[in-house]
Amino acid sequence: MSASRLRVAVLASGRGSNLQALIAARDAGTLPVDLVAVGSDKDDAGALQLAKKAGIPTFSLDPKAFARRKDFDFELFRRLTATGAQALVLAGFMRIIDGAALAPWVGRMINIHPSLLPKYRGLHTHRRALDAGDTEHGASVHYVTAELDGGPVIAQARIDMVPGDDESALAQRLLGFEHQLLPAVLALMADGRIDFIAPNRVALDGKLLDAPLQLRNGTLVD
Repeated sequence: MSASRLRVAVLASGRGSNLQALIAARDAGTLPVDLVAVGSDKDDAGALQLAKKAGIPTFSLDPKAFARRKDFDFELFRRLTATGAQALVLAGFMRIIDGAALAPWVGRMINIHPSLLPKYRGLHTHRRALDAGDTEHGASVHYVTAELDGGPVIAQARIDMVPGDDESALAQRLLGFEHQLLPAVLALMADGRIDFIAPNRVALDGKLLDAPLQLRNGTLVD
């Protein structure tokens, strides 16, 4: 590992396709980070197996082993701190995190969410977009704050709805764009080009953004 590269930990609850995109970008040399740990709230998460195959240290914690949700969250962040991570990526981590536990990480912690935030915070985003009759859908990468999916949005990828779309088709089509969006945002973070400006703004190269960056042909533009 290089001391000059951003040390990043990842939390995931599922199969880990966004984690795999980060690993692929790192291996291709387009993402200058060291992935120092992958953690999960599920010991059978596919993301843990992907990490092990890539030689990344892993750990899992069972929420049911803790009397209170916040106890789990504080232990989770204690483990993350112990890895030496400087930044944290939530890549399909399906838990609401206690605000006090995540407070020290605000500005160093990003999440990818499958909607064009502020639309459709929480779950079932594809179904909700379809039910609303939206003509476009997308994904957002945002800084994590105590407000559920409410931190400032850094960048988004947009796709058009097409006739015959259902939840599965929409989710699958969007996934390829998520796999471009998350590494691109993390690369900006690794290069020191983006900053969280309290309480709810993002700066790129020292200039406040008026709107989220947009993914165009694999590149982020303002």
